[in-house]
Amino acid sequence: MRALLLKLSESKRMAPLIMSNGVSRRVARRFVAGETLDDAFEAARGLNGAGRSASLDLLGENVSDEAGARSAAEGYVAMFERIAREKLNANVSLKLTQLGLDLSESLCEELVGKIVARATSLGNFVRIDMEGSAYTQRTVDLAKRVRAKYAGVGTVMQAYLYRAEKDIEDLLKVGCRLRLCKGAYKEPAEIAFPAKADVDGNYVKLMKILLPSGIYHGIATHDPAMIQATKDFVRERNIGREQFEFQMLYGIRTDLQQQLVREGYRLRIYIPFGTDWFPYFMRRLAERPANLMFFVRNLLPRTSREGE
Repeated sequence: MRALLLKLSESKRMAPLIMSNGVSRRVARRFVAGETLDDAFEAARGLNGAGRSASLDLLGENVSDEAGARSAAEGYVAMFERIAREKLNANVSLKLTQLGLDLSESLCEELVGKIVARATSLGNFVRIDMEGSAYTQRTVDLAKRVRAKYAGVGTVMQAYLYRAEKDIEDLLKVGCRLRLCKGAYKEPAEIAFPAKADVDGNYVKLMKILLPSGIYHGIATHDPAMIQATKDFVRERNIGREQFEFQMLYGIRTDLQQQLVREGYRLRIYIPFGTDWFPYFMRRLAERPANLMFFVRNLLPRTSREGE
């Protein structure tokens, strides 16, 4: 089922069918804050009030022309300026394909540089998202080049990739802040661990490389076992809670979110928003059986659900 949902997330034919369905749109609001920047800011203010920081994530990938890439970059700069004006405790996450990586690496690097420069001048931070494996090397290389000029930039490492440990070693050498996650794309066994137990084992191994590095990293997981492994390790190594943060996704495991805040850990919530929400929505359904069951239950007529 997970493989099928991940495959469907790439379907151009399925997207309009799901996105025009009222039930799908209603369920998607559990995982997506809305379609506008105002929606994202409203969600972020609520999270800030609950003791959580935020990262705004404008959904959308693979622009088709330079004008679209430049328009996206202008939107990100404006986003940072509004964050500063409204004194929001938030940074921004962006995708390189949204900034023209498929068109021209030099164009993409130029636009990322402008965004990071403005964010840095405002005392903020840019997280370069990691996309599918076709983009891993280019993302790592570009992140290293931009980090050589500006401190306010970091990227993401996906623990299911065999190459992640070597990439982490390279990125730590240039002082790059990293977000460690398991990975949400469908990847072949030639390049990624196929078994969950192996992914989990590598996640813990990489976490133990990151946290003693002296660089501020994000441990992104909803898995209680990974969270506990992190808590145990920082206690054993006497790593302060101010030296890293846990990260989670909007609308997922709010019980764990509340628990971490109560225990005094730093927590950042990724807030996705925008009109291009279908691929993200499908990846969230594929991620956990509970997400899929929530969707299926909402597809049933109300009378059927009341009779359960």
